[in-house]
Amino acid sequence: MADEIKKLKFKQNAPLQIEVVPLDSLTKVNKAHLITPHRTNFYHVFLFDNCQPTHYVDFEKIKIQPYSLLFIDKDRVHQFDQLLNYEGRILIFTEDFFSDSKFLRSSILFNDLSKQATIKLNQKSLQLFIRLCDNITEELNLPDDDTKHFILKNHLHNFLLLAEREKRKQGFGDLKKGADLDYTLLFRDLLETNFTKLKAVNDYSSQLFISEKRLGQATSKVLGKTPKEIINERILLEAKRFLVYSHLTIKEIGQDLGFEDPAYFVRYFKKNTETTPVEFREKYLSK
Repeated sequence: MADEIKKLKFKQNAPLQIEVVPLDSLTKVNKAHLITPHRTNFYHVFLFDNCQPTHYVDFEKIKIQPYSLLFIDKDRVHQFDQLLNYEGRILIFTEDFFSDSKFLRSSILFNDLSKQATIKLNQKSLQLFIRLCDNITEELNLPDDDTKHFILKNHLHNFLLLAEREKRKQGFGDLKKGADLDYTLLFRDLLETNFTKLKAVNDYSSQLFISEKRLGQATSKVLGKTPKEIINERILLEAKRFLVYSHLTIKEIGQDLGFEDPAYFVRYFKKNTETTPVEFREKYLSK
């Protein structure tokens, strides 16, 4: 563990923030970073070959099936398993490169609203995604010109759209477009940047210029949860991350999350998880 969860950033000197990397090369070069819980400021798409590792995303163990895709949103805490028996490729890119944040937020690929991060591929679809990765690699290896960024973005967009099509074939429906989804996504965006400071539903509904009731209608239809439940889930997720992945004290974690009174943070955590922060930490560290 460390005092803070390490955050990895895309190569600062890369003119185009997109890359396709063979997984066997990645695991040989960056083993120490990969098996340690970390965040990144970029998106991950794993294209697995014939391998069955276990990948850890926050507190979920994802058992990988051979020939599948795995999507991980930026800023999620994840780690590779200790054996590092990963075969295939990983496509990484930043939101700045793709430049269509609304697509990424509402996509059934990265958005945890879909509750399923992987897509199983048959041999035909596997070869399709391999070719798409090859297209990106080939374009990256060409000399720079005024069209390179646009061509790469189009290749990436095609990859994501075709992945969405594959996911829909496997029974995952699109998120229904409309005002409810728009309000829910805007609320989640605000929450992501303000959850350590703002904890009341009205703090968010007022910034969206809608009533608490209207916001509740939107999140209930899209997520089946109230805004207060969503706020609590986000705060508790970050608390659990710090408890498991850092050496910060309970008091320090509470302060980082905006709780000035350590005793109130402990009561809040226990009320929502039925366990104290110390008990939660001990449970996970004993595994």
